[in-house]
Amino acid sequence: MAPSRALIRCMTSAFVRPHIRPISTSITRACRTRLSALHTSPAQRKRYPAICMRSYSQPAAAIPEPPEYLNEAELHIFNKIKGELEPVKLEVQDISGGCGSMYAIEIESPKFAGLSVIKQHKLVNVVLKEEIAKWHGVQLRTKAA
Repeated sequence: MAPSRALIRCMTSAFVRPHIRPISTSITRACRTRLSALHTSPAQRKRYPAICMRSYSQPAAAIPEPPEYLNEAELHIFNKIKGELEPVKLEVQDISGGCGSMYAIEIESPKFAGLSVIKQHKLVNVVLKEEIAKWHGVQLRTKAA
């Protein structure tokens, strides 16, 4: 009968492996800097805010601004959704090759909280009812913020 994995692990961990460095020395300089920055003074935090801020404590996202590359029709859709649904993330893209018959829209909004995906899509369909009537199709991705 073959030995179990747990037994093999116990046997191999008992031996010292000189070619493997301890975990503390394998941390890169950037990681050490970031870890030590969490324990810095307030003056240092002001000077290096990106290093000192934890990724899960980022400030809440503001209402997105339209990118410069949007064409007139995409900008109209962007502003209409922005005004009605107050999204924290919004992307509008004409995927029909420029003729305006099909769009890909990605929306993340707090107004979707507690709603099923179908209800989220219905809410977007109500906002864009006039525009959708003229389109061939739409790819819609929604998410509660």
